[in-house]
Amino acid sequence: MKKNIVVLHPRREPPVLVCRKCLKRSDDAKGIGRALKSEMKRRASGGLKPARLIKTSCFGICPKRAVVTTGGAAAGNGDYVLISSGVQVAEALDRLRDGIPPTS
Repeated sequence: MKKNIVVLHPRREPPVLVCRKCLKRSDDAKGIGRALKSEMKRRASGGLKPARLIKTSCFGICPKRAVVTTGGAAAGNGDYVLISSGVQVAEALDRLRDGIPPTS
């Protein structure tokens, strides 16, 4: 007997994936990590739990002075967002959620 495929809709925003290696190497690692978590908590809406910050292995991009992140629509498109300071976190999360618009 074949089992049906089950589709779940979690009560949580989609996760944000961040390269553990980039975060460790970053000058503002604590600031970026804290800013990501607090901004994700602030954005939790509609009775959903905040997104989880998941530290992953290397994405293979390895920028000099930035942290590689992906998640939400951006991950579905295969796009990444580089964050070099905690100040950029809000804009980066917007781009991850909405996807990165194509450049002309």
